[in-house]
Amino acid sequence: MHVPASPRKASPPQNANALPIVALLIGNLALAFGPWFVRLSDVGPVAAGFWRIALAAPLLVALAFAAQKRPFAPARGMGLAILLGGIAFAADLASWHVGILQTTLANATLFGNSATLMFPIYGFLAARVWPTRTQGIALALAAAGAVLLLGRSYQLSPDHLLGDLLCLLAGTLYTVYFVLMSKVRAAMAPLPALALSTLASAPPLLLAALLLGEQVWPGHWGALFGLALASQVVGQGMMIYAIGHLSPLIMGIALLTQPIIAGTVGWIVYGERLGLADFIGAVLVAIALVLVRSGGPRVAPEADGSKSA
Repeated sequence: MHVPASPRKASPPQNANALPIVALLIGNLALAFGPWFVRLSDVGPVAAGFWRIALAAPLLVALAFAAQKRPFAPARGMGLAILLGGIAFAADLASWHVGILQTTLANATLFGNSATLMFPIYGFLAARVWPTRTQGIALALAAAGAVLLLGRSYQLSPDHLLGDLLCLLAGTLYTVYFVLMSKVRAAMAPLPALALSTLASAPPLLLAALLLGEQVWPGHWGALFGLALASQVVGQGMMIYAIGHLSPLIMGIALLTQPIIAGTVGWIVYGERLGLADFIGAVLVAIALVLVRSGGPRVAPEADGSKSA
């Protein structure tokens, strides 16, 4: 913990709060470029998910050992939860990566982060409590925004609608991952837990890619290394650090940068121009993401996570 140099300073130094903010912005920036790297890769979308995991896993394991001694010791007795969590994460990545190729980058990023809304809903059901007024408004805004975006996608192309639905499915599966990993996260530090779930998700992704007949071995590695570093190492690593230092409201507002950045990339590179209905729908979902994070106590620490797919 940083101690001020002078006792006359009544407030904490700015860099004590600036570092998590910088990490948060870097994490969101890195995660926003993930869908673009999926499109740039020369392998199938599910195979791209496998390489994202396979290339990042050794580095995550090394970082876990560098951060603490015996980082995986608390995992004893949690093998089933880790295994099922890895399978859910693999299914999340597979559906999201396929969806990325069939909708706009902005929609893929926005719908892929829908676990931010779904996980609190699970919390309400598990606790058998009603959401607060603010959280109820958030859920209503999210539903209205999703209807606008899905309707607009269908007008543009039925394939876009399918892509949106796949990304929504990915958000649902990511919620399942949160639920399964909640006990693991409670007993382990975030980085070792992320490393173990990453390792558990690699075999299902490889098997799925082979069963789908996708090209698995790449001709060019650049996009896959970019995907692994941006999404699984830098993006998730920065977000894990920021979660422990910043409020849910700040996390939620920063999350809104992801679809903005992804939409800008889609606009410039692929000509994915957004209409008025797209902007309105995205804004409604974005407001919902902020409100659901600030409308009451968090259900669990994992709910602050951003899209790891």
